Amino acid sequence: MSSPSAAFARLDVHHLDRPEGRIAYRVSGDGPLVVCVPGMGEIAASYRYTVPALREAGFRVAVMDLRGHGESDATFTTYDDVAAGTDILALIAHLSGPAVVVGNSMAAGAAVWAAAEEPAAVSGLGLVGPFVRNAPTNPFAAATFRLLMLRPWARAAWLAYLPQLYPGRRPADFAEHRAAVRAAMSRPGATAAFARTTRTDHSLAERRIPEVSAPALVIMGTADPDFSDPREEAEWIGEQLRARVTLVEGAGHYPQAEQPEQVGPALVAFCREVAGA
Repeated sequence: MSSPSAAFARLDVHHLDRPEGRIAYRVSGDGPLVVCVPGMGEIAASYRYTVPALREAGFRVAVMDLRGHGESDATFTTYDDVAAGTDILALIAHLSGPAVVVGNSMAAGAAVWAAAEEPAAVSGLGLVGPFVRNAPTNPFAAATFRLLMLRPWARAAWLAYLPQLYPGRRPADFAEHRAAVRAAMSRPGATAAFARTTRTDHSLAERRIPEVSAPALVIMGTADPDFSDPREEAEWIGEQLRARVTLVEGAGHYPQAEQPEQVGPALVAFCREVAGA
């Protein structure tokens, strides 16, 4: 039996033309549209456990790679929340949305921006380990991270840091997945694009929060090392977006991969409620 990583890799890769380059995406299933977007430094396969759960529940699921990540081009001049948000909206239009948008990490900020920019295109927001503002962090740790994410050592530093974002139960195919991340970052221009993405200012997403009318679900790992207080951050986002909050005990920054048996059903239930499916 193949691993979830191997099964995900067999999905056909499509490309959407955008100004300055192409965005890669995979799509499978039939029904209401759900667009999943991975976070900075990650690839579409971060949703390898989520896609089957949504597809089997009757949804058409598209997973896109961020600019410069995965199999998307690294030819763009901007790599921030707004740029990713415009790509999300373009993909929804291309696939004849509207869509529920599931965004992990910085992609949550991009999803919030997209929902404020075109409310009719985004029927719901699933925000996983979300950065929708410049959240409180340890200043020394933040400064160290910025230093490590500079070229030429950004790729090696990220691959070394990635296991720390899984403080709980790592997926059985974690080594295989990290190898795929390494391969994606080895493409020409990809490490430079990643380094530029690390400088994203999430205040551009935060200022659009009051404009969001779409229903939202916040999913946060209680041990997420990217936040000084994950519970507090989840509650703040929940209050700002009038969102339901699901805390995944002991999980880190990628609860959809660490504890898919809890996150998958939560996302399925939310998407069914929002899409009326």
